[in-house]
Amino acid sequence: MGRVGLLLGCLGALVLILLIGGGWFIGVRNHMVELDQQVQAQWAQVENDYQRRFDLIPNLVRTVQGAANFEKSTLEAVISARSRVGQVQAPSGGAPGTASSLPNDANAMAQFAGAQENLTGALSRLLVVVERYPDLKSNQNFLELQSQLEGTENRIAVERKRYNDVAQTYNTAIKMFPANLVANMSGFKEKAYFKGAAGSEKAPEVNFNFGNTPSTPAPATGTR
Repeated sequence: MGRVGLLLGCLGALVLILLIGGGWFIGVRNHMVELDQQVQAQWAQVENDYQRRFDLIPNLVRTVQGAANFEKSTLEAVISARSRVGQVQAPSGGAPGTASSLPNDANAMAQFAGAQENLTGALSRLLVVVERYPDLKSNQNFLELQSQLEGTENRIAVERKRYNDVAQTYNTAIKMFPANLVANMSGFKEKAYFKGAAGSEKAPEVNFNFGNTPSTPAPATGTR
């Protein structure tokens, strides 16, 4: 009888350990799911703001094209950069939190971010050139685009930083022992970060100030 009691006691202890271990496993996994959803939700916000800028550009191009003798190469650079963004555009899942594979792929994220940075540079160059065309200053549609672009660039910078913050929290959680055992068993992968060029954490300045149009330098006087 004593031997049976000891066996039952060991069996009960084993069941208790399994229950505690299983509860811990489920709790850790659910926490990782929650963190993953936070990353996906924030990624959706980043996509939304990039898409907003993407959608603004055709109107900007049409407006600027109306200016006489506007530099064709500058416009073509913007159109080309926008086209490249469209080719690597991450599929939008719809509602925030919908799973997207892009944050799980560092190479895909780098390609996506690089295309966006190229578009940012092309837009910046276009807006510098625009200063040579003061007639655009009176264009109401152009002035409206000024406000929308400024707001969008600021939101992009903010949402990218927030994405990196939640991705860091998630990445830390899946790497810490012993939670990393659960992560490996459940297939949780590290999230990629935005790694922009130096200074890209600041929103680019959208300058529509036509008051100080650069003066044309005087022609050099030849020597005799």
